[in-house]
Amino acid sequence: MTNHKSFIFDTELHLVVVTGIKARSLRELRTELARISESSVFLHTHQEYLAHDFQQTARYNDFARWVSEALREEPLAEKLAAIDLLAFTSIAELRDALLQTIDTYLDNLDRPGYQCRPEEAFHFCRSRSFVLPTGLIADDVGDFFEKVASISHASLYFHFFEARLRLGRQTNDFSRWLTDRGRPDLASAVDGLNPYLRTLDELRRDIAQLGAET
Repeated sequence: MTNHKSFIFDTELHLVVVTGIKARSLRELRTELARISESSVFLHTHQEYLAHDFQQTARYNDFARWVSEALREEPLAEKLAAIDLLAFTSIAELRDALLQTIDTYLDNLDRPGYQCRPEEAFHFCRSRSFVLPTGLIADDVGDFFEKVASISHASLYFHFFEARLRLGRQTNDFSRWLTDRGRPDLASAVDGLNPYLRTLDELRRDIAQLGAET
């Protein structure tokens, strides 16, 4: 939560709920992906970035990983994993890109699609989110960069990932506030950090470093 004077650092708790919707084939995945909730789309494309054991060499979203491991459609898995999540400003746009990628692959598939075993089915989940204050408040730009260096992964994830895409704010909360405080240069620099090419530790470090360089 922000206002023009202070930046209020929030955090978020996630409750993952199993929807009961599942898929065993690529066509079933495509059908259900078209009608699941936006919360489910966001969860399955982003939850890996909040994982503490996240490995930079395994940046597959849930759809890409399942297509690779359960359906053995590695070319499609690579295409799904290569979708630039930073290019989208809404879940609807991201969903369309996922569907178009699957549709193109299906149109060019010259063999029957593989159906996985029941125990390997993709189970669609959704996330219920609860936003809570952290107690950290930055009163000015210098104070902001000092405090951002100590925020939790969950707080960073909320302000950087969720605010821009799931909440439809076009950019991250940090950049919005820095712009309001008359520092569009810093806002642009923070917005230019690609969170999908960094771990959360690296992203937090790089944001703090921008403040140290001013």
